Amino acid sequence: MSFNLDRRTLMIGLGAAAGSTAFSKLAFSESHASAEGPQTFEIEMLNRDPDNPRQRNVFLPRIQVANPGDTIKFVATDRGHNALTIADMVPEGAEGWKGKLNEEIEVTLETPGAYGYLCTPHSALGMVGLILVKGEGLQASMETAKAVKHRGRAASVWEEIWAEVESENLLG
Repeated sequence: MSFNLDRRTLMIGLGAAAGSTAFSKLAFSESHASAEGPQTFEIEMLNRDPDNPRQRNVFLPRIQVANPGDTIKFVATDRGHNALTIADMVPEGAEGWKGKLNEEIEVTLETPGAYGYLCTPHSALGMVGLILVKGEGLQASMETAKAVKHRGRAASVWEEIWAEVESENLLG
């Protein structure tokens, strides 16, 4: 029996094989990542957004999604910033944190929910951020956090953050 393969048939076959291999690698890396256990995520405290220099005094990323047991490290990339939780924007039963100016701090988050945080000297200028820890209670915690009132530019930044959470479907 002989096979007569033209270039098109060969390319389709190779594409299917490559796609199958890529899919199996993706499935493996996802399951492998969850088997690795807790992760550490970095959030930079910056004077300017490197991608948008008009945005000043920012946390990057300003929204971080994590799993219970993950650690968040606030990196003092630029001086003059700190990170601390916002009153009423911490899930019930969870503890907040309060970093000092120019201090890199790490927090391990065990309780699912929405954690709002700010930079003390720059919060009115909109230097705020959100950590979403997946799990039961996240949605209720988010609704509580959304009800908190903010002053200055922070109010409009929180509107942007909530819109991004919804448009990106970050609650999964």
